Amino acid sequence: MPTMTMNFTMTETRTFSPEHADGVLSVILPIQQDEFQVPITLEDQPDLLDIPGFYQRGAGNFWVALEQGRVVGTIALIDIGNGQGALRKMFVQADYRGKAHGVAQRLLDTLLDWCARQGVREVYLGTTAKYLAAHRFYEKNGFAAMAKEDLPATFPLVAVDTKFYLRRSGAERAAG
Repeated sequence: MPTMTMNFTMTETRTFSPEHADGVLSVILPIQQDEFQVPITLEDQPDLLDIPGFYQRGAGNFWVALEQGRVVGTIALIDIGNGQGALRKMFVQADYRGKAHGVAQRLLDTLLDWCARQGVREVYLGTTAKYLAAHRFYEKNGFAAMAKEDLPATFPLVAVDTKFYLRRSGAERAAG
């Protein structure tokens, strides 16, 4: 009887550095524009042209998932002050999605571990109504849907976002 072998993706998660810039664009833009037809361009996202200046400040950061040195996923945190952060730019190439690969989970775990070390107690995010699998993923990971009006004043709104979430740290969730 032949034996079955399983191919598991062995990605690594790293803090963004400038050599990842083209790879970040090659992941994010096709997912937004081609896969989900979100009407957004690179010009609408100047943050992608200055990742260190936009994300890697204060308690913020930007990470990439790499497969043999190639960017296959991204996630970012903007420090919005007051022990709060905004999760941004969570994208995983289609071939690397799902539980078998674990890329999205590793990226989110990296961000949440960072938040705990940096004293970020609340993580907010905005997403589009089209990203249904992302909604389920966030909810499974402790994010609760919330009204746009309840976002902190410092939350950076993106025109295409229509659904919003909040995840509090363990101590904050227990308290309220």
